[in-house]
Amino acid sequence: MGYNADNMEKSKEHKFAEVAVNLPLDRVFHYSIPSGLKKDAEIGKRVYVPFRDKQKVGYITGFSDTCDVAKAKPIDSIIDEKPILSSHMLKLTKWISETYLCSWGQAISAAIPGVLKKGKVSVKPRSAKTAKVTLPQATKPLKLTSEQERVMESVLHKIEQEDYKTFVLHGITSSGKTEIYLQAIERVLSKGKTSIVLVPEIALTPQTVERFAGRFGDRVAVLHSGLIGSMRYSEWKRIKDGTARVVVGARSAIFSPVNNLGLIVIDEEHETSYKQDDAPRYHARDVALMRAKLSNCPVILGSATPSLESFYMAKKEHLELVRLTKRIDDRSLPKVKIVDMRMELATRKRIVMFSQVLLDAIERTLREKKQAMIFLNRRGFSTYISCKKCGLVLKCKKCDSVLVYHYKGKSLVCHYCNFRTAPPEICPQCRASYMKYFGVGTEKVESELARFFPGARIARMDTDTTKKRGSHEEILGEFRKHNIDILVGTQMIAKGHDFPRVTLVGVVNADVTLNLPDFRASERTFNLLAQVAGRAGRGEDGGEVIIQTYAPGHYSLLAASKHDYEKFYAEEIKTRKDLFFPPFCHIIKLTVRSRSEQSAVDASQNLRRFLEQKFSAKDKEAVKIVGPAPSPVSKIRGYYRWNVLLKGKNRSIACEAAKKALINYRKPIGVFLAVDVDPISM
Repeated sequence: MGYNADNMEKSKEHKFAEVAVNLPLDRVFHYSIPSGLKKDAEIGKRVYVPFRDKQKVGYITGFSDTCDVAKAKPIDSIIDEKPILSSHMLKLTKWISETYLCSWGQAISAAIPGVLKKGKVSVKPRSAKTAKVTLPQATKPLKLTSEQERVMESVLHKIEQEDYKTFVLHGITSSGKTEIYLQAIERVLSKGKTSIVLVPEIALTPQTVERFAGRFGDRVAVLHSGLIGSMRYSEWKRIKDGTARVVVGARSAIFSPVNNLGLIVIDEEHETSYKQDDAPRYHARDVALMRAKLSNCPVILGSATPSLESFYMAKKEHLELVRLTKRIDDRSLPKVKIVDMRMELATRKRIVMFSQVLLDAIERTLREKKQAMIFLNRRGFSTYISCKKCGLVLKCKKCDSVLVYHYKGKSLVCHYCNFRTAPPEICPQCRASYMKYFGVGTEKVESELARFFPGARIARMDTDTTKKRGSHEEILGEFRKHNIDILVGTQMIAKGHDFPRVTLVGVVNADVTLNLPDFRASERTFNLLAQVAGRAGRGEDGGEVIIQTYAPGHYSLLAASKHDYEKFYAEEIKTRKDLFFPPFCHIIKLTVRSRSEQSAVDASQNLRRFLEQKFSAKDKEAVKIVGPAPSPVSKIRGYYRWNVLLKGKNRSIACEAAKKALINYRKPIGVFLAVDVDPISM
């Protein structure tokens, strides 16, 4: 009989249960149902099953009267009194397994809290107060601008119709996108329905979370990876029993067990953090669209810098484009100045970290008792150490990456595997004492600013300063209270923050992301610059943005300086079309890795030959095989990595072709294969 999503039936007289397990095996397994368990066996429940010589947690996905093995093992026991997986969730996870080429068990496992993957839950759900953010003072809906009202009209129409529709909300920074979300959710709640709101990283967007909690009180549940297991389970329970009706969370919150879903919002939909790094390598945005289809509800994809894929689909009218072109209260966008650092080099005869223009602007900001944010998307003190005599650059032995010097710990650090070592006084290759520190990271920026402005209160926000739980909120809280004059940071400071006293944003080196070996490098550069520029001038005093670069003529920088997304899109889409990259194709990245470089090379070449043999003539027409080639970072944690890319216009056809071929692929011993559908980076 198999899985029947529309009828969450019990076992009745069926002999076998079809059980999915969290293993990379693309099939369900048949287990016999002991007579004592028949009345409790039900689709969507967890079970303990014998698997090889171990006991595993499995998920009942269906029933059958036939079995694919001679003698099926019996289920050991049934864990749940009631199903933890709804028919919609089983449909959704099945779609994930087919779309992202993982097993159904892996997809289900990604959709439930960690404590439930282990079997019976021994933790007591914590009280709602300990599991949630501190509730701010209640806020009332704000009066909408005429632009906001037009957007609301379109969204509310679909909410009332209870109809699926995806809106791409292209709103410039500080144009009032969050208020649109809040009032749309208000309407959804009034209809007795629920909402899910995804934000890129909860710790980096506390103000956004506070606004939802302030508007909807204890009806809000917050889900993110920073919660300990018992808190996460507590929130999951509140959502499942209907106490919490608005879920705000990071990527995995899309799997919240809400009933009667009426709206999904994805804020900053362009963010790369919505893509999962390991199996199942799903993109939360695409999962949200499928979940909304299953629930017949609208989706809002909000961003000041929409992903090229979303904007392209909106331009083609597959999605509905709605716009907010003005800031609230008609505040002007900050003035942006591009500083050509080549001219600074020519006039000052040496490489400098800060242009005179930026130094003067910081001094003026401090004099006026305002705040500045200084952005550099590279942490550490010096980005590499090199020998001036023989040219040796110190690299990590386990990864193909340079070691970055961190002044605070007086150590060289690999930012991929966290290997640490003391910096050498003499060159390990030629034994010369000419070791020189090159490049700039956030730690060095902080240090130099303290030298230029000794009276200023300066803080840094990057992954080195925010390791401790709660450190994000602490730093941002101090900045909001104006106990910090200058905040130095990586992309953490670019996202969603609203600080009215910030009148200056300085970008130390805009070329860091521009020079990455990735087809999305220009898009990421534009997004980051536009987002970080949006932090300035959100109060009544206006603002300015100073971007330092050695490539002042690049279209992504010029478009960002004019706050002109359409201009950037027009240039970038031409390049993507010429090179046959997304949104004109879908990519499946097959990464072969091995501790032996030769094994990785041989296995990747053999994989390409294997695919060429297995692909039918129709597959070869629809799917282009590219490579093999080494990954941009060709060695990480001791493993050499080579990629084979599959490129096709239709994702379903490309996935089906890859699945058919790979089902018979046998990896050599010591070689691993990872499959990533629609990868974020190469």
